[in-house]
Amino acid sequence: MSGHYPYGGAPVPPEDKGSTALRTVLIVAAIAGIVTVVAGLLIVVKSPEEYGLAARDTLELQAQPKEKASGQPQQALFQAAPEVPAPLPPIKAAPAMLPSSPTRLIIRKLGINAPVKSLGLAKDGTIQVPAAENSNLVGWYRNMSTPGEAGPAVMLGHKDTRTRSAVFSRLYELKNGDTIEVKRQDGITAVFQVGGIEQANKKTFPTQRVYGTYENAQLHLITCGGTYDRTSGHYTDNIIVYATMTSSYRS
Repeated sequence: MSGHYPYGGAPVPPEDKGSTALRTVLIVAAIAGIVTVVAGLLIVVKSPEEYGLAARDTLELQAQPKEKASGQPQQALFQAAPEVPAPLPPIKAAPAMLPSSPTRLIIRKLGINAPVKSLGLAKDGTIQVPAAENSNLVGWYRNMSTPGEAGPAVMLGHKDTRTRSAVFSRLYELKNGDTIEVKRQDGITAVFQVGGIEQANKKTFPTQRVYGTYENAQLHLITCGGTYDRTSGHYTDNIIVYATMTSSYRS
């Protein structure tokens, strides 16, 4: 046979009997190892408690508070009999000022910066309401105190109109401690702190709580709330914010 190797490369080495015996020993050892592992797994499966693998009790989630569209929990609004006193903040009220008509209402938390119009009584004896075509207008009831004067200053605003939301659409979002500012004709801004927010049925309106006598300067904001009655064209409830004057500054 010539020195030429087939396939153009090195010759295939002859089979080594020693290598074959070694391979046989390694294969047998591998099979024995696999059998040992499988036997161990079967023991663990039969007695999982002894190896800390027993199933654990699942934890039940507690019910979460109802949320608004913004993701924040709904707050509980003040509700009480009409003769119960108003929810006032536990603070020292600022000294009352001389009368001066309001010009603007500012609630920074709600993005409100609205002009204020003086309102009287309608023919049926109820307080007039701001014109519906101006959704950002707030009405001040001129037969009561001016903001900053001793007693309750009462302001009203629409929740919505036929086509859009209005100035007090988010009034219910106010919370105890929030701040309201009222600019006056004399150049002074009265600053009020919210004490509570009430939801009252219109059939049992808390007249004394809203219009009663107060030694300090109070601000009461009123809008609609509850369910809209399509038959009457009105909401069933009122949302009422009670606030006390805590300070003032000159603009």
